[in-house]
Amino acid sequence: MASLATNFTAFLFLFPIGLRRLLFSSSLYLKNPSLYRSKPWFFSDQRFKNLDLYFLIISLPIASFSEFFFFLTFSGHPTYKYSFFSQSFSLFIFWALILVIIFRECYDTFLVNESFVYVLAGFSFLIEYTVIGKGVVGLGGVVYDLLCDLTLVCAFACLVLAIRPTAFFAEFFLSCGLIFKGSWLLQAGFSLYTDAFAFKGCHKISLSVAKGNVDVKCDLQEDSFRGISLINLLFVVHAMGVLFGSFVLFAFLSRNRNSRYSEASGPLLAQLESDSTLTRPVPEFELE
Repeated sequence: MASLATNFTAFLFLFPIGLRRLLFSSSLYLKNPSLYRSKPWFFSDQRFKNLDLYFLIISLPIASFSEFFFFLTFSGHPTYKYSFFSQSFSLFIFWALILVIIFRECYDTFLVNESFVYVLAGFSFLIEYTVIGKGVVGLGGVVYDLLCDLTLVCAFACLVLAIRPTAFFAEFFLSCGLIFKGSWLLQAGFSLYTDAFAFKGCHKISLSVAKGNVDVKCDLQEDSFRGISLINLLFVVHAMGVLFGSFVLFAFLSRNRNSRYSEASGPLLAQLESDSTLTRPVPEFELE
């Protein structure tokens, strides 16, 4: 089941990956928009810049095995057992996706089709969609329903890239969706699983192994309605923050590229003008 630690760990996974994709894809698109083509993973020539990928290779199977171990040893309500198993399977699929990407990059890019990688990624997101917020209802269910919507956006973007890898808008939605998912999971962790950041009149989620569903306990029904309104407002704020940050990053990369281009072209143009001046024929004047 979810907790503050689980949500924070997911934030550490998703937010950097989305930010990295947005940075690399935007830089690649600005180089030549007509020749842009998305990549399953934007590898760097310097190995230390690929540490996040190596971190995923090690951490995802550990997390998957931990969830599966809880599934085998848990003796509470069957809803929780199913949740542990589903989360374990979802993490395993994402780990298999990472292995496919590495195999394609290191061994044979033609053996594994790029569209297949995106289809597998979309399938992984759809599996995650079916297990998000399982057993959480009420106020907590609203939070996880919004997270499900973000997961569908990522799945749709992957399927579009499988058909048309040159679609930068799909890459933009995928990158922003990953960033948004990470920030929203962090928000859910603080709002649902801590008393300090809980909504006014409501308490953090307390897990009960005897019950199949969990909910945020509120003192009054008005507190629950106010909490739902605040959740929707926070979701809009997160969306505006992610979009604004993405546009600022894109504008910064575009301006930085234009400034470097002008700096590089300035001396070159000066050299060309100098050469043309030296080779210009001198007119002959006839003296009388």
